[in-house]
Amino acid sequence: MRVLLIYPQFPKSFWSFEKALELVNRKALLPPLGLVTVAAILPQAWEFKLVDRNVRDVTEEEWAWAEVVILSAMIVQSDDLLRQIREAKRRGKLVAVGGPYATSMPHEPQAAGADFLILDEGEITLPMFVEAIQRGETQGVLRANGEKPDVTTTPIPRFDLLDFDVYDNMSVQFSRGCPFQCEFCDIIVLYGRKPRTKSPQQFLAELQRLYDLGWRRTIFLVDDNFIGNKRNVKLLLKELKGWMAEHNYPFHFNTEASVDLAQDPELMELMVECNFNAVFLGIETPDESSLTLTQKHQNTRDSLSDSVDAIIRAGLRVMAGFIIGFDGEKPGAGDRIVRFVEQTAVPTAMFSMLQALPDTALWKRLEKEGRLRGQGANINQTTLMNFIPTRPLEEITQEFINGFWQLYDPMAYLDRTYRHFLKLGAPRHKVSLRKVSWVSVRALLIVCWRQGVLRETRFRFWQNLIGILRHNPRVWDHYLSICALNEHFLEYRQVVKDQITAQLNEWMAIQGTISTQASPEKEAAPESAVA
Repeated sequence: MRVLLIYPQFPKSFWSFEKALELVNRKALLPPLGLVTVAAILPQAWEFKLVDRNVRDVTEEEWAWAEVVILSAMIVQSDDLLRQIREAKRRGKLVAVGGPYATSMPHEPQAAGADFLILDEGEITLPMFVEAIQRGETQGVLRANGEKPDVTTTPIPRFDLLDFDVYDNMSVQFSRGCPFQCEFCDIIVLYGRKPRTKSPQQFLAELQRLYDLGWRRTIFLVDDNFIGNKRNVKLLLKELKGWMAEHNYPFHFNTEASVDLAQDPELMELMVECNFNAVFLGIETPDESSLTLTQKHQNTRDSLSDSVDAIIRAGLRVMAGFIIGFDGEKPGAGDRIVRFVEQTAVPTAMFSMLQALPDTALWKRLEKEGRLRGQGANINQTTLMNFIPTRPLEEITQEFINGFWQLYDPMAYLDRTYRHFLKLGAPRHKVSLRKVSWVSVRALLIVCWRQGVLRETRFRFWQNLIGILRHNPRVWDHYLSICALNEHFLEYRQVVKDQITAQLNEWMAIQGTISTQASPEKEAAPESAVA
């Protein structure tokens, strides 16, 4: 069986980093871990080709070669996923679709022509697909019916299908699921509230495979909460610590974690010893009432600013997510988020308007209350809220636009980054993962030229760089790599402003039309009453 694996395009987004990736001749931040895992689960006698459309288009030769086309996507990739389904069907191919988007909204890829829906987690449903193909079936919906797989049986992903040169980071996974119950989160819907982990030996075998294939750059652990099962994580890190030392620290690691990481010094110490250098935190908002309403109680137990500070000083650069638009939110929420980000000096703050994602507790509550606007959902920063909030949508939207614009003012971003790295704990193992090459030298020169000569940031750029070299010199290269992201945010904040403003104007025009259409009836009512 000849299988063509296609990963759909992402729209321009907070994490796309096109301008920054161009500096180092990379095409995408992360590879499609899901699809290379799919290739590992399917029969190895089958033939596979993988096309990441964030890197290149599918060729006519690849379309002609394929007997089966398999696609996987997140909600944000839905537009291109549907396009690729239609392209495959136009060529008469058997099409199978899986992943978070298909699992959450199966009717949409099915309506576009998908023959098989391989839903839920592939360790359970991919063998069902293979059996269906062997029986000669040409369509079907395959579900796990609530069963969650034991991920210790998951094979090593087919990393050999990837072109390492085009990706800036590599993806691996240790766990699935999260123990918390945030109302807006779809992770617990897709993967459950009991974190399931791979064994340390299994995870190290994946790292060894990447090492043997020649990978020597950053690895992102895609776990939605890496520390969801702290016991198993500590067991892993104790094994990983030795493996990293034996291999002369070939990778840096980044991941996502809950804020309660700050209350576990042993865990932070182990992460830094294993060459973790950054962590993404879901902070959401400094407003405790909103955190309580959305059931993010883990963020209310300790001071959020103190927690962020503790993680930074331990040696982990903090990235963080923030959301505006919670029910009962008081005016000025956007300004409060901006103040919090500035106070804690978090350089990379992903600021979004709240979205109700399918089948989450928030979605179900809003559906019951009749407050959903259509059936779509998208977590990109360029998408208007998909439900009716408790305060005026125009007010929330304007606060969001203003807040995003302020956060990514080039001078404000440089200052936050500088203050962050001044207090960032120095790396425990200083091993350069990027070989000195013309590409890296060129990237450094471009950043220095643009931010240190051409722009109004010129004086501050050099002042801050000298400060880093004087006060925390072991992080200078890490510091400049985060300064380079300014190239992306300078353009992206304008994209956010333009697209959200256009959507708000369209929504207001529709509301005005509805109001105008309704007004004659309202005016006629008194006349009827008089009559």
